[in-house]
Amino acid sequence: MSVTALANADRRFTDDDIAAWNRDGAVLIRNFFTADELAPVVKDFETLYADKAPGADTQARNNKKDGAIGQFEIEQFAHFDDMPFKCSPALNLLGMHPALAELARAALQVEDVHLYQSHSWAKYTGGADYDQTFHCDFKNHTLIAPSDDVRERTINIMIYATDVTDAHGAIHYVTQPDGDTVMDGRRPQFPEDTDQAKLKPLEKSGAAPAGSIFAYGIDVFHRGTNLTAPGGRRFTLTASFKRAGNEMIGWSAWPFHFMKPWDTIFDNATPEQLALIGIPKPGDPFWTPRTLERTRERYPGWNADAYAMALKAAE
Repeated sequence: MSVTALANADRRFTDDDIAAWNRDGAVLIRNFFTADELAPVVKDFETLYADKAPGADTQARNNKKDGAIGQFEIEQFAHFDDMPFKCSPALNLLGMHPALAELARAALQVEDVHLYQSHSWAKYTGGADYDQTFHCDFKNHTLIAPSDDVRERTINIMIYATDVTDAHGAIHYVTQPDGDTVMDGRRPQFPEDTDQAKLKPLEKSGAAPAGSIFAYGIDVFHRGTNLTAPGGRRFTLTASFKRAGNEMIGWSAWPFHFMKPWDTIFDNATPEQLALIGIPKPGDPFWTPRTLERTRERYPGWNADAYAMALKAAE
């Protein structure tokens, strides 16, 4: 079965979801992933971060000045890492799930998308004061501004591996129409205090149960919120997609992380999933007897049969 057929058979979003995305620049889709799909993902998060939890009796922290909406501090990003991760294939492949790629294609209105960012993030009550100010993410996804052409934009997808209530640090955001009204169409990456105060009454909560996803654009005003639930934890994975070949957008130069366990991904991903991170599909002219053999040498556990068969068929 082709990846397109698989994605269509496993379509986990509706036309209304895409309409909300086009209208608001963000959409919350509940129960996108099942409990069975999430179980090994949660185990992976615990493998990576459980020993970082400050303890069930740790109180929520508040480092803000009186009256401040939020702030950024390095402790908020203490348990944050880019793919690939030193754990099982479950977490490593979650951001490459065909249903996510299909959502990205529908939202961006393109046939071919690339995954340009995927990071895990664990937050714990008392680990930091996670309240942030409203901001836009394009500051570190592009050197310019997001395009007015939907095909040249991005979709950031936050996957909830655990329940995310407002007591567990749910993301808060302002829809594009509301943001445009308050800011007169402006998109400062870090709005001034007076603008923060205007945005605050318009914020919506992204709270949702485990398995849900929150998809948003890099020019949507949003902010992280604090964890206040006793012993609370929030495990999320972000997967960001762009049109394949869009050089205006970037985050991870995947080869830069060559010391990470890429064999976990190569040994378990389908050719369609590998294509999401720029690996040529079977039959692409890149694959020659030499490039195939050298790549097999790099990843001894990689099943390259589909690539070898396409190469043989082309002889």
